[in-house]
Amino acid sequence: MEATPGRERLIEQFKADGLNVMFGNPGTVEQGFLDAVDAAEDFRYVLALQETVAAGIADGYARATGGAALLQLHSGVGLGNGIGMLYQSLRGHTPLVVVAGDAGVRYDAMDAQMASDLVAMARPVTKYATRVTDPRSVLRTVRRAVKIALTPPRGPVFVALPMDVLDELNSEPVLPATVPLTDVAPSPASVGLAAELLASAERPVVLVGDGVALSGAQRELVAVAELLGADVYEVDSSEVNIAASHPLRRGQTGHMFGPHSKELVADADGVLIVGTYVFPEVFPELESPFRAGARVVHIDLNAYEIAKNHPVDLGLAADPRQALRALAGVLERQLTPQRRAAAAARLDVRTRERARSAGAAAEGDGTPMAVFLRTLAERTGGDLIVFDEALTTSPLVTRYLPAERPGDYHLTRGGSLGVGFPGAVGAKLARPDRLVVGFAGDGGSMYTYQALWTAARHGIDAKFVVCNNRKYRLLDDNIAQYWRERDIPEHGFPGSFDLSHPEIDFAGLARSLGARGMRVEKPDEAVAAVGRMLSHPGPFLVDVQI
Repeated sequence: MEATPGRERLIEQFKADGLNVMFGNPGTVEQGFLDAVDAAEDFRYVLALQETVAAGIADGYARATGGAALLQLHSGVGLGNGIGMLYQSLRGHTPLVVVAGDAGVRYDAMDAQMASDLVAMARPVTKYATRVTDPRSVLRTVRRAVKIALTPPRGPVFVALPMDVLDELNSEPVLPATVPLTDVAPSPASVGLAAELLASAERPVVLVGDGVALSGAQRELVAVAELLGADVYEVDSSEVNIAASHPLRRGQTGHMFGPHSKELVADADGVLIVGTYVFPEVFPELESPFRAGARVVHIDLNAYEIAKNHPVDLGLAADPRQALRALAGVLERQLTPQRRAAAAARLDVRTRERARSAGAAAEGDGTPMAVFLRTLAERTGGDLIVFDEALTTSPLVTRYLPAERPGDYHLTRGGSLGVGFPGAVGAKLARPDRLVVGFAGDGGSMYTYQALWTAARHGIDAKFVVCNNRKYRLLDDNIAQYWRERDIPEHGFPGSFDLSHPEIDFAGLARSLGARGMRVEKPDEAVAAVGRMLSHPGPFLVDVQI
């Protein structure tokens, strides 16, 4: 094969792996590579004004496509800017292929300007981090990184690309990466044991996470839950693992306080965990939250997470879809009529409860945010993609825009702020045929507000909603819990949680970044805002006062 500069052959390798779009922010040590990017055919560079924004857009793009996304960061300083968002991707198992340049291998001994150990910086927030030092192994290393990113448990990977290595002639073959198939089915004996452990449960609970969505196991999950008559709680969940309207879906366990999760599972005598780890709270229970004698079965492709924190009776390292399908088949054959009747009765109770709660919810409220969401739901028929970083407003968002279909709802994950707006940009770029609306709090939106500029520059018609309560409301709620646990009398919230002064003009900011925007203070304004947002041919922001 004719040798060409490594910077050019690298682009061909990315294209061979279906990575035709690169998100990033440029820097001097990547200038030769980015010059080649500009000249490349069928390869698009999406510019962000800061690396955190680029990483967030890449995360949203990968989540919306279901595949990998390519992210370019600028050496150590750019990687440092992006690390917080990469942590989001690591916790959420987003397959990002992250590259960053450095001045060159020849300068390693100089400890010069911008010199840093990029691999050491990236390692804590990636599945795999490496640096290419030989021009004969550039493409081989990238293929390995792509394979690792896309192999469950998925996650971000990092490759440092020194300028002098990419400037060298390269004759490596351009071949697509080989990603191993992981649709592994458990043995009949292990499935039979799982069914035996769960079938006799009188108070069964199923705990699920995004491993279900990745496997496409939603239908199989519902089949098992209905056969058991088991309540389903979502744990480390940010995708649609079970339709919000299903009567057995009981919501999220939460991510802050272990006692909340413990309360939800304390009475369960049979627990099935699928596609998640337990439990992901910031302040988890150190002792097992499961009652003594409860039978626990854990299914996941990520064997590391099985029994990581609490013992289980049976752990199956298997594909959730294959395992749940086999488990449903065994339960169908082996459940006694009495067990089936008991499961059906539990399902009937939840169905009637759901009908009553739906009736109460239909009464609605007249706040600007409720009117905005209700109008948006009516005008769209719910046919939109929601990127949800509304946090304390999320219950209201999902009340009117419930997460029903896989791919129509993405929830923030990882614990840091700022993914909502760039995530919506990435999702819209991936799904230009769909209406995409990103929700973020006023505090979270300001982490990555520059995403609107990227949307305007590249003609990405995403919509944005600021849930504006003029504070970090989640911190108010969390410190109130802290006071209660320690018998500290309630008092004024810390001033650092307040964002009310000076007031932020979100609509004005949107206009300054090339988008359009308006502010909503009254319910009747909310109705008009939905109309303007939906009719505007470009990025549009609505600042809804709460």
